[in-house]
Amino acid sequence: SGTGFIVDKNGYILTNHHVIEKADRIKVKLNGEDAEYRARVIGYDKETDVAVLKIDTKQPLVPVEIGNSDGVQVGDWVIAIGSPFGLQATVTAGIVSAERTSRDLPGAGNFQNFLQTDAAINPGNSGGPLLNIRGEVIGVNTMIATRSGSYEGIGFALPSNMAVKVYNDIIR
Repeated sequence: SGTGFIVDKNGYILTNHHVIEKADRIKVKLNGEDAEYRARVIGYDKETDVAVLKIDTKQPLVPVEIGNSDGVQVGDWVIAIGSPFGLQATVTAGIVSAERTSRDLPGAGNFQNFLQTDAAINPGNSGGPLLNIRGEVIGVNTMIATRSGSYEGIGFALPSNMAVKVYNDIIR
């Protein structure tokens, strides 16, 4: 399981490729609703670990506000939202520990331009939004550095500006 967020009123959702990579079927449950929607994969980019899904609903959806990740600085407060261990709509807070880090991250492939945070990110948070204090998405929670498999204080998010670029390329 993983997390995603609505980026367009017509049902487009951004998440991580590794969340949907081996799925035969993808079901989306919106926060506060009991219904599940079947999602289609519109496209993905393995290098940045971004995937775009689409669900069809009877009413327009409310998309997130996207922030400018280039303005993020070390020490900025952030909020991570996701469904760690299947616990839907979990919110954690922290700070940006490093910006646009180029650390050698196992599993990050060639792309190494992440925001580092100490906001708790666990399995199931992948694909969820990393928000600034204004509630704007500044990153996509992507991975953690861990020896135990769970939160140890170091999480990484793909900057929103890169995610938007990849999303636009996929949609085109």
